[in-house]
Amino acid sequence: MGAIGTLLGYVLSAFILVLVVRVVLDWVAVARRGPGWVDRARGVAHAVTEPVIAPVRRLLPPLRAGGIGIDLAFTVVFVLALILRSVAFSL
Repeated sequence: MGAIGTLLGYVLSAFILVLVVRVVLDWVAVARRGPGWVDRARGVAHAVTEPVIAPVRRLLPPLRAGGIGIDLAFTVVFVLALILRSVAFSL
């Protein structure tokens, strides 16, 4: 069971890394200063993470504060991935 837990832990670590890359590239896209590869990398990051975030977003829609929307689904998925990674590495 230890090898499966370790493998799952590494997969979750890679997913967390892609989540962090998604956040950074989203902010770069907001600034509109990135080169063309940023849009392609952002698309890849969204393609990998959106199948996990979208169902959570349906249950927990973005919180609106005036003209700003805070995506709580992203935060919930990020925290759950961290917790699951810790559990997987402890198996």
